[in-house]
Amino acid sequence: MTTERRLADGIVAALASLQIPIELQEVQLVRPVRPEHGDWSTNAALVVAKSAGRAPREVAGDLAAVLQAASMDDVVAVEVAGPGFVNFRLANSWLHQALREVIEAGTKSYATPELGGGERVQIEFVSANPTGPLHVGNGWLGSYGDALGRVMSRCGWKVKREFYVNDTGGQIRLLGESLLARRRGEVVPEEGYQGEYVTQLAQDYEGSDDIVEAGRFASEAILRNIRATLDRLDIRFDDWYSQASIEESGQVAETIEIFRQRGLVYEADGAIWLRSTEVGDSRDRVLIRTNGDVTYLAGDLAYHRDKFLVRKFDRVIDIFGADHHGQVASLKAGVAALGIESDKLEIRLGQLVNIVGRRMSKRSGNFIKLDSVIDEMGADATRLLSLLNSIDQATTLDLELVKRRSMENPVFYVQYAHARIASIDRKRRERGIERIPISEAKLGLLVHDRELELMRCLVDLPRVVGEAAKERAPHKVTNWVRLLAGEFHGFYHDCRVLSEEVPPELTQARLWLVEGVQIGLAIALDLLGVRAPEAM
Repeated sequence: MTTERRLADGIVAALASLQIPIELQEVQLVRPVRPEHGDWSTNAALVVAKSAGRAPREVAGDLAAVLQAASMDDVVAVEVAGPGFVNFRLANSWLHQALREVIEAGTKSYATPELGGGERVQIEFVSANPTGPLHVGNGWLGSYGDALGRVMSRCGWKVKREFYVNDTGGQIRLLGESLLARRRGEVVPEEGYQGEYVTQLAQDYEGSDDIVEAGRFASEAILRNIRATLDRLDIRFDDWYSQASIEESGQVAETIEIFRQRGLVYEADGAIWLRSTEVGDSRDRVLIRTNGDVTYLAGDLAYHRDKFLVRKFDRVIDIFGADHHGQVASLKAGVAALGIESDKLEIRLGQLVNIVGRRMSKRSGNFIKLDSVIDEMGADATRLLSLLNSIDQATTLDLELVKRRSMENPVFYVQYAHARIASIDRKRRERGIERIPISEAKLGLLVHDRELELMRCLVDLPRVVGEAAKERAPHKVTNWVRLLAGEFHGFYHDCRVLSEEVPPELTQARLWLVEGVQIGLAIALDLLGVRAPEAM
């Protein structure tokens, strides 16, 4: 049983002795940010004060007294703080026990908080229009979507990843027109696609002069290129869903008919409109234009009807670029118009990416291919750097810094920690040092400040993974793994593991500490989709 669970059980029992009932799931324990506030803190007294008819601080005082008298394992002191928080100060032995729990659970079971309850979630991301290669602007969020899927899967959600292929409409016709112009040796239309990739596609195209046929040929070739780029980043999708299949299957008409039956459709100015103002939107939206063309919104709503009502996902998470901000309200309103709780659709907007010294424009052909960034930095660096910050923050990327193999490079910094661990293990085997069972190791010898901070960091991983999943924030795992790497580099510098100057019993304890750090690094790097190298 973990220390957190033992403390939670003790809180439930202590409140019961005070005739104040509380359910175990209501007990919240957190690790205080400031060390002077102890090792663990709970707001249980604040939670139950109202039902108990007492002041929170008064309840906290009684709770702390009962807990202190109970002489709980590892608990040195129980104190009241602020308006009614109860803080626990623990002996170092709790960290030694936590290290044993890390080792026993291993990479498969450590940091697997059960939060999702088996909820079926679809995450749609990237979904770049197949009108040009993936570039930094439309491909940067790919690692976020993939890492979010990994984190949520680890926490008990059943996740499916999907790429929505926009393979129809005016953009495909314009792509075909651009290709045919290049094949004829003519100037591409001003609003067309100017990139050199169009010239290459024109050289490969052997079809007719039909714009749609040419556009479909080009988009299929571009989509193969997009798949290959994503493969380099180890980003995989369960489904590649065609927009054309939605329009050709009659699902748009079926969706509009649902709206009609709900009294949410009307005709005006020759167009068909959705009364989206009745379901939370700021204005009504067009579904079918006066020329009979289906709007993007109508297609998107048919697509989301398929997600929720046909494929029966419990929750859908769409990851869009900042340029889709204007679509959020109408899409959520349309989902509500289908009779689906609007909070079942989550839309995450990523902000712009700027690369120092470079400008991008896809249609003009002046863009930075994601493949080029991967070529310069490597797949691991590309992934980790795209996961350094919350996606709602704009990113400025300095490629020259990343290419330097130094401790100021965040990717090198983290991976080098894992490589150092692998080096320690190689030296251990070369010297014929066998690691004794952890049950026999004297972990109580781990009392150096560097050792204690490493263990404190390890203990936080389950909480961090849980928060990253609940808040849809995989960058929290990135922050944690950078912190752990920093603590390990400090330990490596100050605490020798394999040295004649180190007593054998301490060497054994430190070997198990290093093993625990390796487990933590491996879990976090896997969640981020980054390799854990054995050497650098």
